Amino acid sequence: MGEFAVKNILVVGGAGYVGSHMAKYLSTKGYVPIVLDNLVRGSRRAAKYGPFFQGPMNDAGLLQKIFSDYPIAAVMHFAAFCYVGESMKHPARYYQNNVANTLALLEAMVSRDINNFIFSSSCSIYGEPAEIPITEDHPRQPISPYGKSKLMVEEILHDFGRAYGLKSVCLRYFNAAGADPDGELGEDHDPETHLIPLVLKTALGQRSEVHIFGDDYPTPDGTCVRDYIHVEDLARAHLLALERLLTGLPGGQYNLGNAKGYSVKQVIDIARNVTGRKIPARAVERRPGDPAVLISSSEKAMKDLGWKPQYPSLETIMETAWAWHKNNPSGYIE
Repeated sequence: MGEFAVKNILVVGGAGYVGSHMAKYLSTKGYVPIVLDNLVRGSRRAAKYGPFFQGPMNDAGLLQKIFSDYPIAAVMHFAAFCYVGESMKHPARYYQNNVANTLALLEAMVSRDINNFIFSSSCSIYGEPAEIPITEDHPRQPISPYGKSKLMVEEILHDFGRAYGLKSVCLRYFNAAGADPDGELGEDHDPETHLIPLVLKTALGQRSEVHIFGDDYPTPDGTCVRDYIHVEDLARAHLLALERLLTGLPGGQYNLGNAKGYSVKQVIDIARNVTGRKIPARAVERRPGDPAVLISSSEKAMKDLGWKPQYPSLETIMETAWAWHKNNPSGYIE
């Protein structure tokens, strides 16, 4: 494989939250991100690095054009729909996009002998945790179509590895949060369902209050506990996983988190301290598909990938998110 080929990385979903941060991170490390995004949930303004192609990941003709024009060393996948609640209401949407469309992408890769794949997976594949912290060998029993769709792709990747020699790394995120430390990129979903941006939008006066989905969970303060990881730390883990594959080492599955949990009420309190705003909050009914506690063990990623979070403090994560939201109160305005 020539030096030029090694530089080109196809970032599918590269106009979305994590994907756009990944494209920037790749570009700062000497790679060329080739961004493919249908812009259904991403923003063209977020795709600031590398050539951009608009289209779905199951467009065989477009994929063949990209593969012909740019010798691709690896593909990174950030193009899944990612809302647990929506997946409970619209499972077909999730199985079509997250599984069927990803399968089409993988088939196109195999047809061109592109054999390195980094998959944005999720801690949701574990379901209700049997023990905390969660390690990679924890039983995988997802309780939402979103989690099931991620697990299905992991199983497909296992079979593609055995049958076609496709090498893959599955990175099981806990809760991605924060924003580009340079202030250039941030989190902007429509609709927004993630806690930290909703809290910060409330701090900006764009929402009247934060809804706490259930305050009767078996946790210290009754609200769900989550492990938050900075988006830049996710990007760095992806690059380490990529370089692992490109140097000929085997793939695998890795949890990515900070091994520390914060309750919804704690997140809101930290946001109040960071922003200096009141941030009204009110408990409402539980949301289907939400486990009470999700906390990661990331020891395997630290050992195999040499990865260590650079932004472990939720206060720091919140500060980067707040800086971006203050400067971009309307998000990415198209």
